[in-house]
Amino acid sequence: MAGVDVIATAMNGANAQFIAQLYAKWLAAPHSVDPDFAALFAALDDEERAILTDASGATWAPRPSVFETVSAEAAPKAVKAAPTTAETRAATLDSIRALMFIRAYRVRGHLEAQLDPLNLKQPGKHPELDPATYGFTEPADLDRPIFLDGVLGFETAALRDVIKVLRKSYCGEIGVEFMHIQDPAQKSWIQRRIEGAPWLESFTPKAKAKLLRELTEADSFENFCQRRFVGTKRFGLEGGESTIPALHAIIEAAAGNGVREIAIGMPHRGRLNTLVNVVKKPLVALFSEFGGASAKPEDVQGSGDVKYHLGTSTDVVINGNKVHLSLQPNPSHLEAVDPVVVGKIRARLDMMGDRTRRSAMAIQLHGDAAFAGQGLVYETLAMSQLIGYRTGGSIHVVVNNQIGFTTVPAHAFSGLYCTDVAKAIQVPILHVNGDNPEAVVFAARLAAEFRCEFGTDVVIDLVCYRRHGHNENDEPAFTQPIMYKAIRGLKTTRALYAERLAKEGSVSETEAKQIADEYNQELEAAYEGAKDYKVNKADWLEGHWTGLSAAAEQPEAVDDTAAPLAQLKEVGAAISSAPADFNANPKILRQLEAKKQAIETGEGIDWATGEALAFGTLLLDGNRVRLSGEDVQRGTFSQRHAVLIDQQNQNEYTPLNNIHAGQAAIEIFNSLLSEVGVLGFEYGYALANPNVLVLWEAQFGDFANGAQVIIDQFLASGETKWLRMCGLVMLLPHGHEGQGPEHSSARLERYLQLCAENNMIVGNISTPANYFHALRRQLKRNYRKPLVLMTPKSLLRHKLCVSKLEDFAEGSTFQHVIPETDELVPAPQVKRVVLCSGKVYYDLLEERRKRGVNDVALVRLEQFYPLPVKSLKKVLEPYVSAEVVWCQEEPENMGAWQFLDRKLEQVLITIGNVAKRPAYVGRVAAASPATGLAKVHATEQAALVDQALSV
Repeated sequence: MAGVDVIATAMNGANAQFIAQLYAKWLAAPHSVDPDFAALFAALDDEERAILTDASGATWAPRPSVFETVSAEAAPKAVKAAPTTAETRAATLDSIRALMFIRAYRVRGHLEAQLDPLNLKQPGKHPELDPATYGFTEPADLDRPIFLDGVLGFETAALRDVIKVLRKSYCGEIGVEFMHIQDPAQKSWIQRRIEGAPWLESFTPKAKAKLLRELTEADSFENFCQRRFVGTKRFGLEGGESTIPALHAIIEAAAGNGVREIAIGMPHRGRLNTLVNVVKKPLVALFSEFGGASAKPEDVQGSGDVKYHLGTSTDVVINGNKVHLSLQPNPSHLEAVDPVVVGKIRARLDMMGDRTRRSAMAIQLHGDAAFAGQGLVYETLAMSQLIGYRTGGSIHVVVNNQIGFTTVPAHAFSGLYCTDVAKAIQVPILHVNGDNPEAVVFAARLAAEFRCEFGTDVVIDLVCYRRHGHNENDEPAFTQPIMYKAIRGLKTTRALYAERLAKEGSVSETEAKQIADEYNQELEAAYEGAKDYKVNKADWLEGHWTGLSAAAEQPEAVDDTAAPLAQLKEVGAAISSAPADFNANPKILRQLEAKKQAIETGEGIDWATGEALAFGTLLLDGNRVRLSGEDVQRGTFSQRHAVLIDQQNQNEYTPLNNIHAGQAAIEIFNSLLSEVGVLGFEYGYALANPNVLVLWEAQFGDFANGAQVIIDQFLASGETKWLRMCGLVMLLPHGHEGQGPEHSSARLERYLQLCAENNMIVGNISTPANYFHALRRQLKRNYRKPLVLMTPKSLLRHKLCVSKLEDFAEGSTFQHVIPETDELVPAPQVKRVVLCSGKVYYDLLEERRKRGVNDVALVRLEQFYPLPVKSLKKVLEPYVSAEVVWCQEEPENMGAWQFLDRKLEQVLITIGNVAKRPAYVGRVAAASPATGLAKVHATEQAALVDQALSV
């Protein structure tokens, strides 16, 4: 097998005992064996040494040696002359040296592969690929028969013939990196398909004509756009046109292996070509967008996006196999779409019930500079084999232009290749010359077949070039004059391939021209048709989203989020017990007993129990729930314990999956230590299935800013840009409790700054019951919006932060604003109304009760956006003579104050009370969210509470 074939192949027949005993002798005394053998043994890796050690036997056992003299009585009778020790030694040495030489090509052959279509990078000679390194120094050494035992298909062969096979297999226009993989089966699989360079002879004339047609479509589309839309940015694929045949080959091979859905994520370069030639967006629609028309109907709201960020989807039939293809919309933030597309595929696999993870697949396209430079690439690779995130492997196609915007590889990454990061997860990497379309298509098929066989990622490094600058209006020769001099003198990939096919007689020059003429006629017809083209329907709310609608302008609508009391009790019983034979931690048993008491008495239901009731009732309604993030099974603050661990055998038990038979399932996954990658994944999951409650929880809300790209470019604006709804819930632990600047603030102000056009819901909820209703509301409405919640820390165990069971049952619903709950003086006599949210309410409440103040009302704003103006007016109107203040824990330049200030002013003016503007109470403006000193925090907190209550 690959990895140990050097010794394993040699260890047979008469060689075995000779080599094993020689090795044992070398171990005992390195200088006692022939220097050539000593050098070979010293060069062996751990696997190879293990084989020899096994063959040598235990170190304490007596070893009959082939070097010892055998007595005449014990000697076997000779049948025929056996090889002498010298002959055996020479033959064995040849075999071992040849096998080590072959292995070196498998490991290092890619270093001398002919990968650069510009021929600017000539690979240097590597000493490990030189036969002289292995003692084959004389011309006669190349022609001497060497026993290889089937390696490379040879029983016995001259080294000259071996070199020919190795050079074309590993040093041609495909270079393979695979020997870093630990799985012998995977290495052997690649080896069998690479050795002999089958791509040189595997294409029939019909296959070559098909490939030429695909190349022609890619090439002609770019030429047409360059001619018809002069000066328009499109980030064309010129120089990398082989990408299109590669995508076709991947999709065709995957379809033949049972894949029924493929989602593609890619940057802007080549997106338009992929849209029309792979995902089959109508040319007439695209050309109308070139003319400035919108991609959506006029009656559908939204800001839209540039055409090279948009996506589409279609169904295709390939060799009788129906496949759904989709290209995901993507911002200019390179690689941001990677986890999104993988999350979508995981959702589709779960919807299909495919635990083998084979029926849906992601194709991720990358640029060379981005693949090496963007950390999100590694985060996405790192989650690819994790239980909560695996999808059966993605195929990565790196369109390697050999340059970034203007940055050369020497300044773009530290490794040998831009794809080196992929070695971290032991996946094969196929480097291929983009100007050899047949090699490209072979590599693409190989990648798809490998993924379908082993369920892991595969990387194709398609080495090509960029004929224009970063965009069509850019002058690349300013910074890369030599590269672009070479590019200007180079024929296109399509032209080179057409000439080659004509020369070999596969496709004549006339036939090649006819292929081009037919496609150009199609392009011209679409161009003319685009002048009068009108979009007749929006590309959304179809398929799995059928039945949902755009959000109505009713931000304070009363939603039916209550659950039947019997259902609540059934869920409560399940979450407050464990099986009799389950060895739960004693502390957990006490918590379960407390839950049981709360459910049975209907009093004192805490935050974690309210959350579990929301999850459980949704499961009984038939909706799955998915929660992921760092440490979410237990909860950062040891509050959730949604997955119990047996203290004797580490077995897991999820109470919410054991309510009753036939229920929907909840999945709760502790994620890798990532924010942007995991949030992107969960966004993609929620994007794919509107009937699952998908939640991502930050370990602390402060850390969510590590995922700002996903929040800004997808969560907040995805619907208005791309007409893509999403109901993802973000849970962000938030609250100033003296834990310092990185454990106090989820940066509420940043989410509020993103709020507009009814794009998402942002809240800071103060009761378990309201949290319950907010979660259920996500699936009970006929539209989907992201929900961003500031969630509690100390309130998780606060004696006042509890709800009654009746607050979850029939007749209850979400409260946008919670009015005063204590008995105060009549409303007209109230001197001040303190508006607040979240944890600070309980600080104010306790201090007010302690002081006996009865003329200061506390009103909780539970939802910031959409701002519940109607509810605020209703609650504030009775306080006709009171001043109004907004109280928050955050500094003045943070939190909700700057978002609410003028909006609250408008509410107060409308209701005509004495107060016309709210006053601010809270910490002074600061550069850091919170102090790191406990005493300073306590002083600040006491001061703002005192200021809020002092009239």
